[in-house]
Amino acid sequence: MERIEKTIEVECPIRMVYNQWTQFEEFPKFMDGVKEVKQLDDTHVHWHAEVWGKDKEWDAEITEQVPDERISWKSVSGVYTAGTVRFEPIGPSRTRVRLTMAYEPEGVIENLGDAVGALSGRVQNTVKDFKEFIEERGSETGAWRGAVHDSKARTPEPSSGTATGDEGLAPSGTPGAATGGSRGTAGSGGAGYTKPGGSSGSQ
Repeated sequence: MERIEKTIEVECPIRMVYNQWTQFEEFPKFMDGVKEVKQLDDTHVHWHAEVWGKDKEWDAEITEQVPDERISWKSVSGVYTAGTVRFEPIGPSRTRVRLTMAYEPEGVIENLGDAVGALSGRVQNTVKDFKEFIEERGSETGAWRGAVHDSKARTPEPSSGTATGDEGLAPSGTPGAATGGSRGTAGSGGAGYTKPGGSSGSQ
């Protein structure tokens, strides 16, 4: 398994930075090679990306999530891939983001060094593009303040969604219903997503 870790410092508060990383369906906007991410429920997402020059799709599970600290995921179907992103405050408006990505190459790779170099470059581009994305916006696109332990989600307690607390943020970042915010955009993986089996749910 190939494992790459990259770190970058973002000129935004840790809460804002973390909140943006809970919005998995926004990943294609800054994650190199990712074409689409669909939120299936609080702990499962479907990925569509280019891996080693090939078009791949797989399902992943959120295994651990601690607000303002870390998010970890791993694939449960298709190609084996895993990742963890950690957040560390280094000032009131500055955050260190550490992204670790792992991938198990399929088949025989003639030049493993080239493959590792490509993965390293992709992870580096991801943290760089994320920094540019959130700094240019100046705010998160949404927030989900729940926690996940051993792949089981715990939704936060309802709140009023005040301007200083984002537990009640709607997908657009505006105060919304007291659901702990949203994983994605309304109508897909966000407040209006449909849980497996066809029943509507909210995060």
